[in-house]
Amino acid sequence: MSDTALEAVLRRDRTVVMAALVVIAVLAWAYVLWLAVDMAMPASTMPAGASGDMAAMDMSNMDMAGMDVGAAMAPGFRAWAPADFVFIFTMWAVMMVGMMTPSVAPLLLLYAGIGRKAQADGRPIASTGWFFTGYLAVWIVFSIAATGAQWLLVRLALLDPSMATDSTILGGLVLIGAGLYQWTPIKGVCLRQCQGPIGFLMSHGGFRSAPVGAIRLGIDHGLYCLGCCWALMALLFVGGVMNILWIAGIAILVLLEKTATSGPLISRISGALMVAAGVWLMARAF
Repeated sequence: MSDTALEAVLRRDRTVVMAALVVIAVLAWAYVLWLAVDMAMPASTMPAGASGDMAAMDMSNMDMAGMDVGAAMAPGFRAWAPADFVFIFTMWAVMMVGMMTPSVAPLLLLYAGIGRKAQADGRPIASTGWFFTGYLAVWIVFSIAATGAQWLLVRLALLDPSMATDSTILGGLVLIGAGLYQWTPIKGVCLRQCQGPIGFLMSHGGFRSAPVGAIRLGIDHGLYCLGCCWALMALLFVGGVMNILWIAGIAILVLLEKTATSGPLISRISGALMVAAGVWLMARAF
């Protein structure tokens, strides 16, 4: 294969992967936006004859195929049923896919390009999909933990109907904790692994030829990403788990942290602002 033909193939593969990532991210964001709109829609604005599925998600009479998800989200309504856990977990999992896919796209595109070249050279590696599967698996597990955290906050009556904490002190503590974490060495280590795809691959033995190895490599990268971003995700309980502007703001911050050339500067500036906001919020409680 000539160099020109190989370059054309590499461009095509990257285009295919980019298109797939865009579709995945758009579908995930569409689902999150749909939920957010349903939550904000009062019962009186629902069309006549609308079914109970996700209708009037005003935390008082929302019903999803017989499941009172609104009551599960709001404090003091009732204990969660198994279906409530499934719904909230699905919400978190899809939201994580939408928020994290853009930030991992550069590594996936690099993987796809090198994968095609390796195949052309007779040394094929496992497909990009296996790596992405391992990466997403980490965030799926995180979604389980986030669901548990939301259940606990509901049981303690610390969430309002918008799924944001109604405790000024708790909100301030979360902001301060997330802001301080932005300055910690572990944040720096994880962020460097996320910012340098080539460095990450070299430090972890390069690409894998077997799917299991590629999944494990994706899990390793996902763990670094989790170490970098978990505190930012906790901020969702401050601004509202279904506050679409808050979700988008956190997703943009994650993307900037991982793609900016300014090193840890963005993390430290945002961390300082979070601490200041947390102190201000707590001062209001006294």
